[in-house]
Amino acid sequence: MVQQYQSPVRVYKHPFELIMAAYVRRFPNCPLIPIFVDSEVVKEEHSDDGAIVFTERRCKVEADAPRLFKRMAGVDYLYFIQKNTLNRRTRTLHIEVVNESFSNRVIVHEICNYTVHPENEEWTCFEQTASLDIKSFFGFENAAEKLAMKQYANSIKKGKEIIEYYLKELEEEGVTHVPRWSPPQASPPTAMLQLPLASADVALVPTAKETHSRKDPASLTEPQTASPDGQWDKHKLDADYIRRYLGDLTPLQESCLIRLRQWLQETHKGKIPKDQHVLRFLRARDFNLEKAREILCQSLTWRKQHQVDFLLDSWERPQLLQDYYTGGWHHHDRDGRPLYILRLGQMDTKGLVRALGEENLLRQVMSINEEGLRRCEENTRVFGRPISCWTCLVDLEGLNMRHLWRPGVKALLRIIEVVEANYPETLGRLLILRAPRVFPVLWTLVSPFIDENTRNKFLVYAGNDYQGPGGLVDYIDKEVIPDFLGGDCLCEIPEGGTVPKSLYRTAEELESEELRLWTDAIYKSASVFKGAPHELLIEISEPSSVITWDFDVCKGDVVFNIYHSRRVPQPPKKEILGAHGSLTSPAANNVQLIDRSWVLGQDYSIVETALTCKEGESVQGSHVTRWPGFYILQWRFHSSPACSASSLPRVDDVLASLQVSSHKCKVMFYTEVLGSHDFRGSMTSLESSHSGFSQLSAATTSSSQSQSSSTVSR
Repeated sequence: MVQQYQSPVRVYKHPFELIMAAYVRRFPNCPLIPIFVDSEVVKEEHSDDGAIVFTERRCKVEADAPRLFKRMAGVDYLYFIQKNTLNRRTRTLHIEVVNESFSNRVIVHEICNYTVHPENEEWTCFEQTASLDIKSFFGFENAAEKLAMKQYANSIKKGKEIIEYYLKELEEEGVTHVPRWSPPQASPPTAMLQLPLASADVALVPTAKETHSRKDPASLTEPQTASPDGQWDKHKLDADYIRRYLGDLTPLQESCLIRLRQWLQETHKGKIPKDQHVLRFLRARDFNLEKAREILCQSLTWRKQHQVDFLLDSWERPQLLQDYYTGGWHHHDRDGRPLYILRLGQMDTKGLVRALGEENLLRQVMSINEEGLRRCEENTRVFGRPISCWTCLVDLEGLNMRHLWRPGVKALLRIIEVVEANYPETLGRLLILRAPRVFPVLWTLVSPFIDENTRNKFLVYAGNDYQGPGGLVDYIDKEVIPDFLGGDCLCEIPEGGTVPKSLYRTAEELESEELRLWTDAIYKSASVFKGAPHELLIEISEPSSVITWDFDVCKGDVVFNIYHSRRVPQPPKKEILGAHGSLTSPAANNVQLIDRSWVLGQDYSIVETALTCKEGESVQGSHVTRWPGFYILQWRFHSSPACSASSLPRVDDVLASLQVSSHKCKVMFYTEVLGSHDFRGSMTSLESSHSGFSQLSAATTSSSQSQSSSTVSR
């Protein structure tokens, strides 16, 4: 099984060029990383203008592993291949690392990127992801995986210290500014040879020997004079950034975006979506802040519960979908939008539902939308203008009454509901071609569930009306029109066909499969009623274990408490003991454990200060246990008037306090118990909420968390 690791986005408040000057100083070896023994450059290439430098290194690393592993493997050192691509023009550094040692048993793939901060060009962002696939390791696969996890966590922590160490070293040498790259001036070759070899610009590219002879301050540029501290204006976005990534915004729209983003930064640390994503929800609600905030928070909770950010990397499409699902991506339209083609008329919808069930089809559509978001970002970079949505072409040739099978229509309506709620304003245009006579019947069934703004993007063509002026050629270049629509472009989308009935599954089998897919979500939901809190029991046998939690307040306001007792609140039932010894009921979404006859201070005690959490907030934290026994995590109804946790006011705050129906709250939570020695290396605890589509993650797991009695971030 492939394990995925991802660190939060790290931000350095230093220009990209200065970070690069610090980065190259860690080669050929680094005293701050004792296990990094040496490295040598095996290949180095430069573009003609000097803007792009490709460097390939072979790195020698001491195997920091138990002696038993070393004896079995027969090695003391491991070798990795590191490929760096520095692009001075775009101010990016792309790093890719793969293992050379034991590559037939273990596959390590790490990708790091240094980029310019999207909102402040004087800051630098760093992102780091890695995957580990242990195929076989002498029967010690689990132990090797834990060891690798620990090493990776240490490297994440060490990386920041190294850069800061060399930044300080540069500062002590008087280097606080490195000029940006600019295209070389047309001049005789001899003039180029007169450039100082130790200039700051050349220092960004280490020589093959990679010595540390760049410490002569006289050869570097003069220190930078007073400059802004780089803090972005909370009330204004950079005009170039808006034009390049977001499109035209009025001052009011820009203000709405900043206010909503500011509210998210205060309440959803660790999983802030990109501005483009926030903007979609604002546009879907005509820039009504309150309405956009509500649906965006619900969508973030949905993404987190179903781990949607990792869907493209973790979900494997069943072979049956690959063979019979007649849809796929095909170039782009005239506006640069990604183009998705669906041959719905050729699809056996009944067969797919009977063979796969609703959940697998829903995941297929979710993966299409996630891939669409990714392609929009790629096309934005390629075309140099904001592209936030895609075009869908639906071919209905072959559509007939069998497509109106009631369970199939029910599945379609559910898919529409999920897409409308979580992917607003991602459809730029829908071209419906070769609509048959039965289409009005289908349209009557589904159109009430589609948002009016979305319906306005539909263009329907009957028969061959799509051919000629006013048809496809107005939206898609003639060169990419698929062959089955009369074009010359080969389209490799499956032709579909009838799903064999031998692949149909019984209702019981489909129900079991859908239950499995639902329970794959690591987050659980619970209701909190007035006078009826929800409680989760965790048994701790070893002191200094660490209880971590991550929960979202989906509805209402709650008070979060942690209690300790040396006796179990109610007789333990083996059949309902969950993971890491937690006692809960999977069938119910509200569990009360503390007996009303118990006396606080005698039968149980408070170990955490009560924390009031507002609707829409996301809370992550940890607690280091001092005593063995039973710990009760409690979410209790908060009866004060509902209000926002930030400067973004709710319009009906006062009215909400008068509603008699507001006696129910809802939370979505995930907890994990770690040994004290495992806490720092955990990639699944507090960082589990980090979003793959997020921007800057302000919440990081620091070493101080494992030393303090508790840590809570919101």
